[in-house]
Amino acid sequence: MKVLHKVSDLKAELKAQRLANKSVGLVPTMGALHAGHASLVSRSLAENDVTVVSIFVNPTQFNDKNDLAKYPRTLENDCLLLENILNIFVDKELIAFAPTVEEVYPEPDTRQFSYPPTDEVMEGGFRPGHFNGVCQVVSKLFMMTEPDRAYFGEKDFQQIAVIRRMVEDQKFPLQICACPIVREEDGLALSSRNALLSPDERKIALNISQALFASQHYAKSHTLKETKQWVIDTINAVEGLEVQYYEIVDGNSLQSLNEWDDSDYVVGCITVFCGAIPVRLIDNIKYKSC
Repeated sequence: MKVLHKVSDLKAELKAQRLANKSVGLVPTMGALHAGHASLVSRSLAENDVTVVSIFVNPTQFNDKNDLAKYPRTLENDCLLLENILNIFVDKELIAFAPTVEEVYPEPDTRQFSYPPTDEVMEGGFRPGHFNGVCQVVSKLFMMTEPDRAYFGEKDFQQIAVIRRMVEDQKFPLQICACPIVREEDGLALSSRNALLSPDERKIALNISQALFASQHYAKSHTLKETKQWVIDTINAVEGLEVQYYEIVDGNSLQSLNEWDDSDYVVGCITVFCGAIPVRLIDNIKYKSC
């Protein structure tokens, strides 16, 4: 495995790979890698000759400086995890790309990306500028790597929808591959932010996924509005948890629904603050799939 820090080195390496007619997969991450990321990397290695895993905590997508400061950074452990995965795919090549902020943003990125209504609801409403920052860094990574495929986890459900819009708008010649949420055995959605939870807070956080799974059964005999309120009330009843939002939306447009029959693709998306020093956790559940 190669670990590169400069854009020029990455481009030179990938140019040589393309001259050899090798396909390229990209897995954009902010590091603190876990089994969820490993599933994305494994799929990319299986489907491409070369996989680039970017490890970069992108400052432009944080609207809270404290959130940016406390985001976990574990490059050494990340590289060990990637090497262990590569041992299974001995005939493939893996590049860890870990640039500095100055390398990615040699000058301020003033580009504005706007994809209403997809980027205006849920995360877009509560984190102004977040998706613009996501589009800035992901578009830069696409231009740096020129991948055939890019892999994203469905835990960030809204992010994938926004990135699809950006790919269409910017005419990037690549395939977006959405990969299922990976959970702990007890159901907690894997997240880099889980590392910020104390053992007691982690136990509390488990109530999020438990409520979502239980709501799938609850929904069979209750209206959409009743189900939505039940999830919010159930989670808020747990000391140490506070729902920021829970929306049941069309899985394509991300617009809120009023009735179960309003869409054939129904997804519940939630954000919850957990703990005394709140850690912001997201999750989602599918009620109806296409």
